[in-house]
Amino acid sequence: MQNNNQMQGNMQMSQNMANQGISFNHGAHEMLDSHELVGNLIGIIEQYQLYNQHIQDQELKAILERQSSFLIQLYNTMVESFQTGQDPQVPTQQYKMQEDNEITYGMTAGQPKKPKQSVDEFSDECFSSFMLGHTKSASSALAMAAVEMNHPVLRRIIADSVPNMIEMSYELFLYQNKNGYYQVPKLNEQDMNVMLNAYTKAPQQGMH
Repeated sequence: MQNNNQMQGNMQMSQNMANQGISFNHGAHEMLDSHELVGNLIGIIEQYQLYNQHIQDQELKAILERQSSFLIQLYNTMVESFQTGQDPQVPTQQYKMQEDNEITYGMTAGQPKKPKQSVDEFSDECFSSFMLGHTKSASSALAMAAVEMNHPVLRRIIADSVPNMIEMSYELFLYQNKNGYYQVPKLNEQDMNVMLNAYTKAPQQGMH
């Protein structure tokens, strides 16, 4: 049995944690996933700081700084709800990209690619590709974790963040496509029509 001093110590520790607003209403799997997601956000934010020193194109730099600012706020929102279990002071925001939706289709032959041998060889094409890789990975990780979260507040924040990461990825894709870094091949019209007409609608059953 615990003596009085131990009991008082445990009660004091619990009271201190309650005063700090720390929540213990998380499952073990959720705790591990949350740590991974928060660590992933830290990694992206830090990598963006590194890229920002070397990017030459002001448009790409503006995208990076806009996304970085948004990611920092998302990080703060997620950490707050993770620790307190309560609605955060700043709720999940909606990311709004500034690229238009115009896409260039078709392939143009260029020099064969190979891994860079020096950091000095890195270009804006490289940095935008790195950024796109980060946001695509984050969107997948958030989507996977959202379906396994048991805490309702944290689950909602993570689920609401998936479209934002997709939007960031699409913004970076559009930037790359516009600059010829991400080319989009296109089927010929006959093959496209065959695929477009390969399906037909199913009848609705049990609906009035």
